[in-house]
Amino acid sequence: MDVIYLLLPLALGFVLAGVALFAFAARSGQFDDLETPARRALFDDLEESGR
Repeated sequence: MDVIYLLLPLALGFVLAGVALFAFAARSGQFDDLETPARRALFDDLEESGR
């Protein structure tokens, strides 16, 4: 039963850290454009070859 006094605050700390990191990423614009990087990876070879 003593281990729960360690694990519960540790788990809550991880959750709060995850929420804080997600909020930081959302505010800094990390999720603004999700389509362009995927398409850029597909057409990267065409741009390099000059077609």
